[in-house]
Amino acid sequence: MDARVAPARLRLANISKAYAAVVANRDISLGIGPGEIHALLGENGAGKSTLVKIIYGVVHPDEGGIFWEGDAVAIADPNAARALGIGMVFQHFSLFESLTVAENIALGLGAQESIAALTLRIGEISRRYGLAVEPTRHVHHLSVGERQRVEIVRCLLQSPRLLIMDEPTSVLTPQEAQGLFDVLRRLASEGCSILYISHKLEEIKALCEHATVLRGGRVVGECDPRIASEQQMAEMMIGGALPVAHRPAPAAEGKPCLIVDRLSLPADEPFGTHLRDIAFTLRAGEILGIAGVAGNGQKELLHVLAGERLAPSAAAIRVIDTAAGRLGPTARRRLGLAFIPEERLGRGAVAEFALAENALLTAWQHGGLVRGGLIRFAAVQRYAADIIARFRVVAAGTEARGDSLSGGNMQKFIVGREVGTSPRVLLAAHPTWGVDIGAALAIRQALMDLAAGGAGVLVVSEDLAELFEISDRIAVLSGGRLSPPRRTHDTTVEEVGLLMGGHTAGPAAAMAGVAHAH
Repeated sequence: MDARVAPARLRLANISKAYAAVVANRDISLGIGPGEIHALLGENGAGKSTLVKIIYGVVHPDEGGIFWEGDAVAIADPNAARALGIGMVFQHFSLFESLTVAENIALGLGAQESIAALTLRIGEISRRYGLAVEPTRHVHHLSVGERQRVEIVRCLLQSPRLLIMDEPTSVLTPQEAQGLFDVLRRLASEGCSILYISHKLEEIKALCEHATVLRGGRVVGECDPRIASEQQMAEMMIGGALPVAHRPAPAAEGKPCLIVDRLSLPADEPFGTHLRDIAFTLRAGEILGIAGVAGNGQKELLHVLAGERLAPSAAAIRVIDTAAGRLGPTARRRLGLAFIPEERLGRGAVAEFALAENALLTAWQHGGLVRGGLIRFAAVQRYAADIIARFRVVAAGTEARGDSLSGGNMQKFIVGREVGTSPRVLLAAHPTWGVDIGAALAIRQALMDLAAGGAGVLVVSEDLAELFEISDRIAVLSGGRLSPPRRTHDTTVEEVGLLMGGHTAGPAAAMAGVAHAH
């Protein structure tokens, strides 16, 4: 029977939720049938997160009703949601590094069974759904894909009848993502309903049979993703024609602007990754993409390139023509280096500061914002206002606090601040992670324009579609080692995905090995 003809397992009726003057959800109604894979689409700030938190009992609605298998329910908290049969796999995993898989799952379940009994159940679920999980392994030994399997197994042990997945493939290789899709399809075939949130519209088309689109906290449309095009869905999300990123014509090969020479560095934390013999050259006017699954040394590499950690020798890192390995962040910025960090609030911006103050944090050496040691407040306000206007940042002006912006808008502001300093070298960590399609296009265009103007841009990302779209060359970081950069048009997503998964014998050999394994 068609899932949408059958009675809805979950029905939301006229759900509304406001925070002070901000309306997050307004009069939202939708239904999800048994065995249905239902997509929830929308830009950052559209209301998706608030809505799924209401379903999972983290947030309570101001108005409207929730109906579970026809009965009105009030979901007081996540425990009540789980008791109904609602499970959720969050975008950010909540696992303790020093505990085993079984110990982490036991904490999440709050079950009163022995670890030995739970270990047997974990093994049964793992075999049933093809989720390779070893209950006795410590989490700090697991890849990101393995950690996600742990979170999914933890949900499946509760026999969920509705599973909510929030951006589940943002840290997976293409091969791991396909494996996840196989699991979700099997769950749906067994009657489990799935609410799937993703900005990757190609995934929505491949996996989902129904989509509800939110914009400005309201439902603005529904569609069958199997029929609707990616462009049609994107235009529903943004409410207009989809902007097109334009790649400027590549300039002649520029001079080296960032050289890393045989850089090795031990991890500075218990579960970090050692960097081993990293070597590459970034040239003016090019975008060099570094792919890799999170936890393979990206954080450590970016920290040492930005000067937050010092290299063993000055010569290990050269910025423009200066041996910079022993220089700190401020000195490297004076050489022309800028940095977009992965963590927006905390490292990229200060939550409690106004946007104007956040603009000053890293741009104070540029544009006459500071003269004679004194801050020129009017100039700072103009600089922040220019960022807001150029990058279409949705904010209540330059005095809005950092934590009042959605994640995508904060990211656009940070990108604008760094690009506005006219850097000669830009390090960008996951520049479009978790942002909507409109913001992602704006950010990618800014990076391409910066490279066209003669800057060298290094982009670290797990989004292979993004790297193939904007990069001139691409390399893979795995286990703290960097593969030789290759021209993007000389490789494929599949080859890069295999290298991300740890295959080091070369793409052809890796592909042959996978074929043999199957």
